[in-house]
Amino acid sequence: MCGLCGIFNVGTQEPVTAPLVKAMADTIVHRGPDAEGLYVSGPIGLAHRRLSIIDLEGGQQPMSSEDGSIVVVFNGEIYNFPELRQGLEQKGYRFKTRSDTEVILYLYQEVGEDCFRQLRGMFAIAIWDARNRRVVLGRDRVGKKPLFYCYDGKRCVFASEMKAILQVPGIRREVDIEALSDYFSLLYVPAPKSIFRHIRKVKPGHYAVISEAGFREVEYWDLTFAQVEERSEQDWIERLLELYQEAVRIRLMSDVPLGAFLSGGVDSSSVVAIMSRMMGEPVITSSIGFKDKEFDELDYARLIAKRFATKHHEQVVEPNAAAILDRLVWHYDEPFADSSAIPTYYVSKVAREHVTVALSGDGGDEFFAGYRRYLLDVRENALRERIPGAIRRAVFGPLSRIYPKADWAPRIFRGKATFESLACSHIEGYFRSVSACRPETKRQVLHPDVRRQLNGYDTLDLFKTYYDRAGTNDPLSRIQYVDVKTYLPDDILVKVDRASMANSLEVRAPLLDHRLIELTTRIPSSLKLRGTVGKYIFKKSLESLLPEDVLYRKKMGFAVPLASWLRHDLKPMAEAVLFPSQPDPMLDRQGVERLWTQHQSGLRDLSTPLWTILMYRLWQQRFGTANT
Repeated sequence: MCGLCGIFNVGTQEPVTAPLVKAMADTIVHRGPDAEGLYVSGPIGLAHRRLSIIDLEGGQQPMSSEDGSIVVVFNGEIYNFPELRQGLEQKGYRFKTRSDTEVILYLYQEVGEDCFRQLRGMFAIAIWDARNRRVVLGRDRVGKKPLFYCYDGKRCVFASEMKAILQVPGIRREVDIEALSDYFSLLYVPAPKSIFRHIRKVKPGHYAVISEAGFREVEYWDLTFAQVEERSEQDWIERLLELYQEAVRIRLMSDVPLGAFLSGGVDSSSVVAIMSRMMGEPVITSSIGFKDKEFDELDYARLIAKRFATKHHEQVVEPNAAAILDRLVWHYDEPFADSSAIPTYYVSKVAREHVTVALSGDGGDEFFAGYRRYLLDVRENALRERIPGAIRRAVFGPLSRIYPKADWAPRIFRGKATFESLACSHIEGYFRSVSACRPETKRQVLHPDVRRQLNGYDTLDLFKTYYDRAGTNDPLSRIQYVDVKTYLPDDILVKVDRASMANSLEVRAPLLDHRLIELTTRIPSSLKLRGTVGKYIFKKSLESLLPEDVLYRKKMGFAVPLASWLRHDLKPMAEAVLFPSQPDPMLDRQGVERLWTQHQSGLRDLSTPLWTILMYRLWQQRFGTANT
């Protein structure tokens, strides 16, 4: 795991200066504290910060071909590099190192842009192709590794984190109003946007080519749910377990200490179970918990640690853990309001005290339908399909307006929320169910000037685009596709990358192996969500590894007690940030005050929209922008 950055003066051919590229790299030293490398030649400058994992002595970057015509900087791990290397050696390539970076170098030399399709792993890659006078930027299939760029036709500046790009003179910090609206809906800014209008993200499964001919972005991989296969349960169980075990096995390559996150849930427990079978020594596991038992899973983590005789480490997160919020804002670069960023940071910190690489269980819920919201969505959609849309809107729309709020109740008992959803189309109902700030709340908290600038823009349209692109009519699969294109790369994987890299820890996710993912898309939805059991076929495949009380217990999620924190321990800090003496021009202060008062009364839990506003305000204080 590493950090990369660079500048390509494509239009002017003006020489890049080494001090400027080094200044960019210095801002991301946490991503790679072990080594630094620079390459500057005329209009191109590349820099790399290295966290050494494999071939500790020989994998230095930037790495050049023998004739200097190709230079690579790379962040991530390529798990099939031994097989790729063998194929390249048979074609006459001679390797000087044991690193996966050198494989990327010669693979690009051999097949050009098609190289990304052959890589199995997580990566963000920048390639300087001197012969063709172009830079190629590539990102892994699901977006495990970040890659930002700023391109204005004359210059392309790129980096693993936006803070490196902001070191370059002339980069404007102008807020993208649509991205801000997206953030208040979703807790995050979805690709390809960033919070800054002139900085973008390379989308997962894409690569970009920058040359004098312009900017070209190509999608080299996408999911399809259109090839569902009918097989017996036992056949699926065997195929899943075989490929899952392989995905774990290839992620055990490391020349430094390696362990695993352990929450006690199905996904992380299954990773630990498989690792314990494959490793010749006890797995090093790390967990965090809370004093509030409603959010604490330490007992389950300890159960798994004991069952597999791991070397277990844990920490209880206190409300004062929010003292790290300013540090997290700096690491995330743009507003990010998934509160589980706090425990993710701490579990990464605990793990880094003992290992340099940790395996995680990320991806299981998205691809095997483990989230409770999928069950609720399927139930609501079944009702939608029985009642014509005109009748639903005529009946449930008025009911939603007169039914009292019940934020404190489980969603299935919240008549107002259910009626609102049933009055909508399938994708609109799902969008409302995952929104941090629903449309009416956004209207309340965004300043009227911001709402006017949005000119009717609606984040829902992004969800509709992916919903229509899913390539299937199966309702569950369409929602999964939307999540894989939005929530997974721009919330879950951003959270894991920034929290782990803040602690110079590499995290690997076997459940996000693209071959395993492609297998899951061929499994019928009826085997993913069976009755009220999410991840049904995945859990069946794990019955030989994990106890029933772990496999089939109620899902808790990786959450923090926000409602209580905002009413007690964090209240003074939150009030000071939310209500500064100089009002924030993006926000309607009176609207924010109403939310705050309602939450403090204890009658409504408005912690999610309030946390979203709070994290935006902290970001604004840290990064200060030109249009505020």
